[in-house]
Order: sequence, then C-alpha cells, then structure tokens
Amino acid sequence: MFRFNLSEYKKRVHKTKQSMQDNGIDVLLITDPANMYYLSGYDAWTFYVGQILVVIIDEEEPMWIGRDQDANGAHLTTWLDEKNIIPCPEHYYHSEMKHPMGFIARLVHLLSKSNRPIGVEMDMYYFTATTYASLKKELPNATFKDASTLVNWVRLIKSDQEIEYMKRAAQLVENAMTTGLEKINPGVRECDVIAEVYHELISGTIDYGGDYPAVAPLIPSGKETTALHLTWTDRKFNSNDFAILKLAGCYHRYHAPLSRTVSIGETSAQIKDLAKLCVEGLHAALETAKPGVTCEEVEAAWRKAIEPRGVVKDSYLGYSIGANYPPDWGGHTANLRKGDPTVLQPNMTFHMIPRLWYGQLGIEVSETFRVTETGCETFADYERKLFLK
Repeated sequence: MFRFNLSEYKKRVHKTKQSMQDNGIDVLLITDPANMYYLSGYDAWTFYVGQILVVIIDEEEPMWIGRDQDANGAHLTTWLDEKNIIPCPEHYYHSEMKHPMGFIARLVHLLSKSNRPIGVEMDMYYFTATTYASLKKELPNATFKDASTLVNWVRLIKSDQEIEYMKRAAQLVENAMTTGLEKINPGVRECDVIAEVYHELISGTIDYGGDYPAVAPLIPSGKETTALHLTWTDRKFNSNDFAILKLAGCYHRYHAPLSRTVSIGETSAQIKDLAKLCVEGLHAALETAKPGVTCEEVEAAWRKAIEPRGVVKDSYLGYSIGANYPPDWGGHTANLRKGDPTVLQPNMTFHMIPRLWYGQLGIEVSETFRVTETGCETFADYERKLFLK
C-alpha cells in the first residue's frame, strides 16, 4: 500500500533532519497531515483528532502517535516499524480533563528528549491553542521553536514519482472540467453540475480512480464570480449567466487544480477582451518560468502584460502545490508574488491563477505547472479561453 519506495521515504527523513539541524531543532512534532503523509506514508481521515509524527534528530525512524483505534491505519499505510507506532488511549480524546498532547508530551519526557529544542508547527490548521498549552504544561523545561513550514520547504522540489501522481491528477481534472462545462446550461442547478464533477473526479479513468480533493469544487456564478471562493447552491443557471469552475484532480493526495470561465448567452466585448488579456498574461508568466528565475520575476511578467491595458491585480499570482489534505491544497511556501525571492528549480510545482474583474464579473483561467530543466510545462492540456455557450 506504500505510495513510494522505502528509499524515497528515508531520503525525505534525512533532508528533514538536515533542516532541523540547520534550525537548531532536535525534536520535531508534526501535526500537519500532509507532512505526516510525506514522511511516513500515513493516510487516513483522522486529522480532526490529536495525532502527531515525532522526528528525533538521532533516531533513525519517526514515531507515529495517534488515537488507539487508528493505530491499525498506521500499520497499514506507513513504512514504520511496529515499535514506532504508538497508540494513545481513547480516554484522552474528547475529554475536558485530558488531552492527547498530554500523553504525547509525557512520552517525549520518558524518552529523555524534553530538555532538547523542540520544533512545533505553530501556524498549521491542526496545531491548536489547546495543543500548545498542553505541551507547555507537560514539558515546562522544554524550549519550543516555530517549525511551521520546515517540512513544507523540504517538500518543495518533487520527485519523479510525485510528478507522475500529479500528471494522473491532471487527467482527472481535465475529464471533470469537460463534464462541468458541458453541464452548465440554463435551468441546470449548480449542485447538479458539481455532482457530475465529483463523479468524474472520484471514479477517475479505467486505469485508476481519484481521491477526495483538499478543497471542494468551486463554482461561483454571476455576481459571485468576484468572490472567488464560493462553493455551490441549488441556484439554477439562467440564459445570460456567467460562472467560474475551479477544480482539482487528486491522486494519492497529489493535486492538479484547473480553473476555467464560462459564459451563457450574450457576452460583452469588454468581457471577451478581458478574457483574452487574462490568457495573454498567463502565457507571459508561463514563458518566464524556468530554473534560475525568481517567483517575483514570474509575477512581474504577468503584471507587465496586463498593466499597459490599465488593469491592476495586487493579489498574488500563484503558490506552490502538491500533496495535501483539507482544508487547503496549497504548499504554504513559495508564492508567485512581489517580494518572493525564491529561485525556481526543476520539479518545483505551482498553481498559477490569473484572475481579473470587470464590474461585477470575474474571469479566471488557471494552470498547474512544473518547472523543467529548461522552462516549465503545464500538467493539464486544456484550451485557455472564455468558454461561450
């Protein structure tokens, strides 16, 4: 059931320990499920309860610690030795008297690691205030360091196997996008379009199926296209409507997002021109993306293409992407925006999301791409335009 070869997992752990050493961290407590998955292979819908992966600088393997009833999931999905899969008793969960981090902290203390610098993912969704308070209470002599994105930066450059998984995800999103655009018609409800989209994303191809994406499919329509991150309602499309379809295929937790915009009925010349400008800017940015170029230089190419037309977009152009779990598919590291000096390297992957607004309507045409040895290539092969119905 392993998603990667054992040698790749061990290489990831080694790189993580190098980063720990560079940051003066001896013990790393990982709560982000994507980082846990990346280092151990653990893959289950258990991130809503207290669980953790412990990486110790002088121990060969990480330790998985989680809810007692979920330990078998760790045995089935991780490469870890049985002794490094440690179940936390059920009475620590959903209790006003105890907390799973109390159990974990005492284990760290028993391992004689509590006086060493401990890194924690302070700014991750699954590291709560109560989690931190419990650790501080149980480990009063520990020195805690913020390691929020330490593993995320290790994950930034993908292996060939990771790239292959993203290519499969891209095939899924192409199929789903075609279905979604075909189903958007007057009288059809948004929820019925998304039902068909989900079917395509999950049923997949003859050769492989899909996973649940970390972000639900988005389908803002009409005035809502200026709001970007709206999901769906039971609203029916009308004969002069407008919608953005933002989806992601997901395979073995690796994502390939794709956005396209569709107009039903008559469309103004201004909207058509704006869509062309959005695509022109996208092409300019993609042509700039190559090894040695910085993230901010890619974003600057986009702005250079659109600003002569009097159009300004202050928000970022894109972000790193790969494996993830709800509520977000972004990598939380390099961003295609002003002020990000990250230098592009082969097998870095990004979701580039050009979007523009005209009055109360928005246009979005996005691509997920990887940096190659000489430039970049998009994962999906889908026509870039405003779709007219």
